[in-house]
Amino acid sequence: MNPIVTVQDAVTAFADFMEPTAAELDAIEREMPVILADVELLDAHIVTLDRTPTELDNRRIRRARRRALSARVALLNQDAGASVPGGAA
Repeated sequence: MNPIVTVQDAVTAFADFMEPTAAELDAIEREMPVILADVELLDAHIVTLDRTPTELDNRRIRRARRRALSARVALLNQDAGASVPGGAA
């Protein structure tokens, strides 16, 4: 006879191991400006899905795209500065 295991036992069996580590949470925190800029860009695109974009919509998309790119560049510069030992350039 096979024992019956509830779904709850199977789901929570590894719950302690599924939590993010402190390093992963720090990485998410460092990437948060990029994530928020990407969300803003997606919002700008979503507004124009069911209609023809106006000049204002185009400006909003361009502005959001610039913010997303600058957030990515800032993150890359921050990571590059942190990975160079001794401040050598």
